[in-house]
Amino acid sequence: MLQNIKIPALVSFIFFSLQISYSQGDAFWSNMSFGGNLGIGIGNDTFSGVIEPIAMYNFNEQFAAGIGVSFGYAEANDFTATNYGGSILTFYSPIREIRLSAEFQEMGVSRTFEIEGLEDFKENYWYPALFLGAGYRMGNVSVGVRYDVLYERDKSIYGSPYVPFFAVFY
Repeated sequence: MLQNIKIPALVSFIFFSLQISYSQGDAFWSNMSFGGNLGIGIGNDTFSGVIEPIAMYNFNEQFAAGIGVSFGYAEANDFTATNYGGSILTFYSPIREIRLSAEFQEMGVSRTFEIEGLEDFKENYWYPALFLGAGYRMGNVSVGVRYDVLYERDKSIYGSPYVPFFAVFY
C-alpha cells in the first residue's frame, strides 16, 4: 500500500515544484530588460560600426545589473580593426530621468596596419575597459557619455576615454 502512495505523492510533488518554478520564472522574466547600443560612423574613407546587445535585470526602480556582448569593426585608409568581447554592467537611477552606470568590458582586439612597401603590421590582444557613465533617460531610451578610467591611448579601441552612448531597452 505504501508503494501506491509514493508514486502519486512523487508526481504531485514534481507538479507542485514545477508550478512554483514557473511562477518564480514569471517574476524573474518580468524584471528583465533587453536592448543595448548600436553605433555607426562614416567619414572620409572611414567606417566604423558597433553592436552591443545587453540583458539586464531590474532589481527595483533604482538598481539594475546585466551582461552584454559586443562586436565592432573599423576601417580607415590603411587600417582595419575588429573587436569582440563581453561586459558586466550596473545601473543606478537616483531619479527616473537620470541613469548612472558602471561597466567592466573585456575586448579582444585584432588590428592591421598596411604599410606601403613593407609587410603589414598586425596586432592581436585583449583590452580591459572600466566605464563610468551618466545619461538622461526618456522612457526606454538613454543618451549620455561614459568615461574609461583604464584608458590607454595606444591600446584602446576608442579614440578618446569619453565615449557617447545611445541605448534602448525593452
